[in-house]
Amino acid sequence: MNAKESIRSLINFADKVAQAYLGDLKDEELFIRPIDGTNHIAWQLGHLIRSEHAVIAGISPDKMPALPEGFADKYTKETAAIDDPAAFHTKEEYLRVMKQQREGTLAALDSISDEELNQPTPDERMRSFFPKVADLFGQAGTHSLMHCGQWAIVRRKTGRPPLF
Repeated sequence: MNAKESIRSLINFADKVAQAYLGDLKDEELFIRPIDGTNHIAWQLGHLIRSEHAVIAGISPDKMPALPEGFADKYTKETAAIDDPAAFHTKEEYLRVMKQQREGTLAALDSISDEELNQPTPDERMRSFFPKVADLFGQAGTHSLMHCGQWAIVRRKTGRPPLF
């Protein structure tokens, strides 16, 4: 297995875990906060989509599909406290845009060489966390796993059994 295959494998695993947690949640359940002061799943999904787009567009701008008009503006630190579903998107919309962005990420990964994966991260501010371009692909592809623990709590709050 080479570096790109390994990154793709991690991305596919993260996608399976995220889809398992999100699979049977209803739109209204995306607005349940695990505890006070945390972000609801709807905001987290928009954040994940916005983040993946920004990270990979910084490496391969021609591979990333454009986000829907005004999408990124709905997922800022300032909007995290909003609970009104009308201010966000539906689960179907999130899943559609996530799929589009993920396809762009994988197209970018396919188009990049091993030498390019080993290059320093272009954005110097991100290098302390993600020193190499390969690390950016890993982050973009597995970022959802950082949020899945909160999704598990929402699932338990809604009476669902543990998945894993």
